[in-house]
Amino acid sequence: MLNNLLLAILLMTSLTSWSQEKTAYTLSEAKEYALENHLTIKNASLDIQSAISKKNETRGIGLPQMNLQGTFNNFINLPVQVVDASFINPNAKKGETVSFRAGTDFSAAGTFQVNQILFNGSYLVGLQVSKQYVEFSRTLESQSKEEVVFSVIQAYNTVVIATENLRFIDSLLRITEELVEKQANYFEIGLLKQEDMDQLNYSLLIAKNAKTSADIQFKNSLVLLKLTMNFPLEKELLVIETSENLINKGQKANGRIENNLGLQILNKQKALNDYSLKNEKFANLPTLNGFFQHTYNAYRNEFDFFSNNQWFPQTFWGLQLNVPVFSGGQRHYKIQQAEIVLQKNENQIMLMSQTLKMQEIQSQNNLSAALEQLDLQKANVDLAEKIYRNAIIMEKIGSQNSVVVTQKYNQVIQAQAQLTAAKISVFNEQLNLEKLYNQLITKN
Repeated sequence: MLNNLLLAILLMTSLTSWSQEKTAYTLSEAKEYALENHLTIKNASLDIQSAISKKNETRGIGLPQMNLQGTFNNFINLPVQVVDASFINPNAKKGETVSFRAGTDFSAAGTFQVNQILFNGSYLVGLQVSKQYVEFSRTLESQSKEEVVFSVIQAYNTVVIATENLRFIDSLLRITEELVEKQANYFEIGLLKQEDMDQLNYSLLIAKNAKTSADIQFKNSLVLLKLTMNFPLEKELLVIETSENLINKGQKANGRIENNLGLQILNKQKALNDYSLKNEKFANLPTLNGFFQHTYNAYRNEFDFFSNNQWFPQTFWGLQLNVPVFSGGQRHYKIQQAEIVLQKNENQIMLMSQTLKMQEIQSQNNLSAALEQLDLQKANVDLAEKIYRNAIIMEKIGSQNSVVVTQKYNQVIQAQAQLTAAKISVFNEQLNLEKLYNQLITKN
């Protein structure tokens, strides 16, 4: 009884878990899933953590540096000292020397040392650079998110178009199959020529081939969407948006090119190079360090350092000032090189701003043209499908031959292909504008 109860609980738990597993996604949900799960974004977040860690490391350089050091010496041969003999014997001959060994067989020392930067221009600049680099890393993370979302939107739009195209081809295939099935009855009783029947079968083969191609396109586009989302490839994934809905969402894309992430990255890169120039200038300033040291020394002829024999203390502190005087012109030319890099940054920013303005104008013009073309292609498909259905009706009553039906079918397929291309064109131009304005992540 207990085993049956446990089995029932486990079964209910698994069913609940399965029912909560999401498979159908809107575009907004697909973007959110990718932002949470894509490995590229996770790596960008790790880069931010690394930059923060580097900032803290840099800050630690300016804090007191404390060290403990211990040394032990065992003199196998004591050092020999040579002095004038008169130092020991005032009556010694002039120039006579005396040699003797001085010291003990063993010595040990323990030292506590503190070093502190009091002023260092490069350190102050390094603190500012480390903070700026964290912000730079955050912008790079935003760029990684933008690239992932761009790919997700592009793949999602492709799946939506492929889904609708597959449905359309399916409907045409069913119509063609019904026509061939009915005309086959007329053929069996001799009311339809062999040539006309062959032409109808040819149309059916074309329709089946179109269905196979549309199915492959759908499956491939779905796999690509899963990859861009970092969604498990073996699991089912459904899209629940329509092309009309997606087009309506993106028709009014507008913003400012100053928000463009590429331009922001160039500006932050220039800010980092500003600090590089500042660092080269600060290298001409003096540096001042302070230090404190406390040492205990012991000298023994026997290895008894842990006895109560005396250890001799020594304590001192001091300042170290370093004033750059002459470097052979190196610092001057380093400053000059840093200034040149900044000038190049400014030129790159101006060039990119002009390029973005051109892209904005082109994308807006292309989007307007693509939307007009989309309306025309929709009407074209409706008309081609109407003509095809009329041709089928005329074929049924014998007013039109099967060759004409095939021609009309080909017109429908061609019109549908043009409509698909028009939708893709609209999606791409909308996507380009949203990326230009840095709206891919914020816009649903």
